Amino acid sequence: MELTTLYRLIGLQPEIVERLKPFHNGSDRMRLGPYLERLTMPETAQKAYLSLKEVLGEDPDGLAMLYCQLEAARQVYRRYQEKGIPERVFVDTMRCFPRFIAECEKKDGRLLFDRGWWSYRQTSMCLFRIGALEYEFRKHEGEPAVALHIPSGADLSEPAVNDSLEQAGRFFQTHYQDYKYSRYICISWLLSPALEPLLSETSRIRSFQQRFRIVREYPENMEFIEMLFQVPRTALYDSLPETTSLQRGVKAFLLGGGMVGSAYGTLERQKYGSEAPIPR
Repeated sequence: MELTTLYRLIGLQPEIVERLKPFHNGSDRMRLGPYLERLTMPETAQKAYLSLKEVLGEDPDGLAMLYCQLEAARQVYRRYQEKGIPERVFVDTMRCFPRFIAECEKKDGRLLFDRGWWSYRQTSMCLFRIGALEYEFRKHEGEPAVALHIPSGADLSEPAVNDSLEQAGRFFQTHYQDYKYSRYICISWLLSPALEPLLSETSRIRSFQQRFRIVREYPENMEFIEMLFQVPRTALYDSLPETTSLQRGVKAFLLGGGMVGSAYGTLERQKYGSEAPIPR
């Protein structure tokens, strides 16, 4: 797969495509090649990312790192094919890149990439987008587990979440048969018990929360500021937007001295529907 094909498939922003063109030369690929290959391997991806940060030096908009991770994504496509993973899972997974850039634009007012510390998980086939949700190989109390992540804009309706879990069950059964896990885990501000009084009985977030057994809370975690309000974590509470009912409720809660934080929950693995492979 060519990089330009990858850009088109994942819907990379045209302005970013133009700004990446200076990186498309043979000398850069030769110099960075060893690091890019290691970005595609689960055992070495994190160290490769840290090494690349040093090698790339000043990278104010993160575009050099973005180029490296997109090149790694292009290379790992071959491994998707070898494992028989449908192309749509690859494309949905790698659409994290334009999504992260769009989130930065909303938060910082310009197109940039600041999520290299996270997206090496996608380039190394440790994390997959399957339907509404993302799934990552992790451990819980020393045992294999699958971490469940909620991308921004994900449909958390009961049918969409059920469908995603059903697809994920078939995905791991088909493509990672030797990976035996008994539960999903999730760490998110969306699981925070502090949200419960702010949610209606028909809230999709409430329905999602009720799937999990909360085992730990992190009341000081400030992730919710970025994710819910799409502003920097340092924003003053009285300046937070009030576009949605949840934003209004959380803002009032914060101004009244409350704190949302985040929570860690577990969900026992269940069989959802057929174990047949995901259709291509």
